[in-house]
Amino acid sequence: MASAARTFTRAMRTPVTSSMKRTATFVPQTTFRQQARRGFADSAKPNGGSNTAVIGGVVALLAGVGAYYGFGQYERATADKIARGDGIFTPKQEDYQKVYDAIAKALVEKDDYDDGSYGPVLLRLGWHASGTYDAATGTGGSNGATMRFPPEGDHGANAGLQAARDFLEPIKEQFPWISYSDLWTLAACCAIQEMQGPKIPWRPGRQDRDVSYCTPDGRLPDASKEQKHLRAIFGRMGFNDQEIVALSGAHALGRCHTDRSGFEGPWTFSPTTLTNDYYKLLMEEKWAYRKWDGPKQFQDVATKSLMMLPTDMVLIKDKVFKQYVEKYAKDNDAFFADFQKVLVRLFELGVPFTTSEDSRMTFKSPE
Repeated sequence: MASAARTFTRAMRTPVTSSMKRTATFVPQTTFRQQARRGFADSAKPNGGSNTAVIGGVVALLAGVGAYYGFGQYERATADKIARGDGIFTPKQEDYQKVYDAIAKALVEKDDYDDGSYGPVLLRLGWHASGTYDAATGTGGSNGATMRFPPEGDHGANAGLQAARDFLEPIKEQFPWISYSDLWTLAACCAIQEMQGPKIPWRPGRQDRDVSYCTPDGRLPDASKEQKHLRAIFGRMGFNDQEIVALSGAHALGRCHTDRSGFEGPWTFSPTTLTNDYYKLLMEEKWAYRKWDGPKQFQDVATKSLMMLPTDMVLIKDKVFKQYVEKYAKDNDAFFADFQKVLVRLFELGVPFTTSEDSRMTFKSPE
């Protein structure tokens, strides 16, 4: 498996198109340890001053809350800073660049995941954390990182994402000042860029929340459904048909697993490199129902090594969706431009930013 992983790691740096030789390498599925995580982040800042009684009260309050919820390293460090009168660390863009660099480095060094990269599952983590947003109630979204807790982390759509959260835990320990909410979305942006996708402008400001903010199950797409379901799920977040198709382009990356979603296989021949091949394959290949004991899915007739979900196939069955599939299949730059815009929106849904859109950052890939 190690040699296959190294092969796909090198593929991350080399664009692959559907016109290349169509072969697929498969690696054994990995079962990851499931564990409940509990943490609490208090975003409130003291008013300042040298009043010892006030500072002592704040520290006591933080300690009390920590005893109940279980402090993480970030919260303990924050309490220590307040006790010392040091204030709270205010990170700058260069600090977030260091976090980006650490994630990018880990993506290269840890090549023991699907097809040699954790990139796709990091993108899925950021996507699923953000995709719970409900515009009508203003609940859900990336602000909170509530997937840390069993009610939400155990939702069927989030199966397997413990692997991504575990991957990022050493990064959180290295940079305890960043919230899980910001870390998960920043990691998703990093994964896209390091898999040769577009740069995704990003800004911090998400605050971790406790278990009471967990969203109900059923807010993420069900891959067995069709266009009515897609429009309902994405419409709840505020996305239109064009944006639904653009977001679906993330299926150029990664694969499905029978022990998680029940489905199996990759969508493209380059599952660790972002291209518009997902749309090309939808349009150009012949697809048929796979004959197996699993849920209904499609496989390519030519090689029988690729798969498409029912929610993928409706993109070419529905006339409105299909026009955007055709557009992106013909023009990779158009796909990247729209994919960038819609991901920025997705990752910011419901976040109470105190900074303007002009403060968004873009990051450089480490040399």
